[in-house]
Amino acid sequence: MKTIRLEEPGRLAAFQSDPVPSLQEGEARVRVRRIGVCGTDIHAFHGRQPFFSYPRILGHELGVEVLELSGTAANVKVGDRCAVEPYLNCGHCISCRRGRPNCCTSLRVLGVHQDGGMREEIVVPANKLHRSATLSLEQLALVETLAIGCHAVNRAQLCAGENVAVIGAGPIGLTVIQFALEAGARVIVLDVNDERLGFCQKQLGVKDVINGTRENPVDALKTLTNGDLPTAVFDATGSPKSMNGAFEFVAPSGRLIFVGLAQADISFNDPHFHRREITLFASRNAVPEDFTRIIKLIEAGRIDTQPWITHRALLAEVPTVFPEWVQPNSGVLKAMIEA
Repeated sequence: MKTIRLEEPGRLAAFQSDPVPSLQEGEARVRVRRIGVCGTDIHAFHGRQPFFSYPRILGHELGVEVLELSGTAANVKVGDRCAVEPYLNCGHCISCRRGRPNCCTSLRVLGVHQDGGMREEIVVPANKLHRSATLSLEQLALVETLAIGCHAVNRAQLCAGENVAVIGAGPIGLTVIQFALEAGARVIVLDVNDERLGFCQKQLGVKDVINGTRENPVDALKTLTNGDLPTAVFDATGSPKSMNGAFEFVAPSGRLIFVGLAQADISFNDPHFHRREITLFASRNAVPEDFTRIIKLIEAGRIDTQPWITHRALLAEVPTVFPEWVQPNSGVLKAMIEA
């Protein structure tokens, strides 16, 4: 079975792996058709991904076809095309019992804690498959990345008309923007890349953007909010410097939501934090309901994923093209692999 594995930081290798093992009760064997490349994969390639060990088969943004099922599965049948929910939870810890499987105390994420889908076939629990009769395989592979933004916006409980700032217009930031707009918020995007800011304006309809290399972000935010500052600020950069600075952007009584993950300590001035009574949220992965909602929104035409994919490659080409994709000047927004 054709497989790509990250052997160590900076080195991907192709090899023929063993066939997938026999199915256990409740499992499905799926043919991986599309694999989205995300920030987690890039951080792992650079050696900066927390909770990660090498070697590892990457890939958790998957569009798959069901080949075989063990036992009965109410949600899928052989031949279905599905998105994969790659968060493997125990089902009985305190988080799972409270309906928060994304925070499971023994959570295993495909492509991070255990081998993922950058190969031709993989076995997954059947209940982690989310089918669609109409979405393309590329659209299905994008459901997981959209779920990150969906969950973060759900955490913030945005109100229609609320001033919201999103820091970082990479793939995860774009998903946050998408669902903040869906919630009816007025969105302001901060980044240092004019190309990405332009994408937000042209493709997502964002009116107000701030390039932090040319403007003072706090002053610009105050101008755009009549001196108030945003009541919800999402940091999707994964940059400790940005995350530390994000506390300055939040209005009194507002919320700060960390969507990105940094392998670092984050610090803030406590009197400033206390005086403004800021609420701080972490947002980790997503929950099953997010996948269901996103598939329905794409099927209904409420989310257009077509402009997102800027680069494509075949699975065998990944060891060659991946180092090019991660370069700062590559222009990659979302890369898609055909397996």
